[in-house]
Amino acid sequence: MTTDKVPQKQFCHFCGSRLSKKYFEGRDRLFCEECSVPIYENPVPAACVIACDEKSRILLVKRNEEPKKGFWCLPGGFMEIGETPEEAALREFHEETGLKGKIERLIGIVTHKSPRYGSILVVGFIAGCLEGKMNPGDDASDARFFSMEELPELAFDSHLFFIRSFYSAYVSSPFQN
Repeated sequence: MTTDKVPQKQFCHFCGSRLSKKYFEGRDRLFCEECSVPIYENPVPAACVIACDEKSRILLVKRNEEPKKGFWCLPGGFMEIGETPEEAALREFHEETGLKGKIERLIGIVTHKSPRYGSILVVGFIAGCLEGKMNPGDDASDARFFSMEELPELAFDSHLFFIRSFYSAYVSSPFQN
């Protein structure tokens, strides 16, 4: 997307009527006069996984889709309706790496700005018990383990935050002074 402005909804997702702006609950909101309801705009939920090999190297995937095509990131993606964050993280992990894992612990929750969605709420997990053969797929063109010293430029600041949090809490960290 070439614009920094988030696309605005124009029609009610319940009835299809044109939306208007209305001051409601202390702020301007999109509002459907036909349904008499505000249209709440919330962050889009996503989840990602930190998985390591026996040398404490982090598994990254190379993005094969925009945004940030060609950049590396943690395996992850958007949650689907009916999924828990853990289920979404493991589904995306499997789709992008061919591996299966088990959630061991929550590493953190962050938000970051998105030109398309406004704001994305990202839940990061540590996964272990890796099984299967690594085979990049879905929207990943490559998957590899990287040490902190050889980490490539990452697509998303939120992923760097999770990696730094992981290393500082669980591995002897090069970020410690």
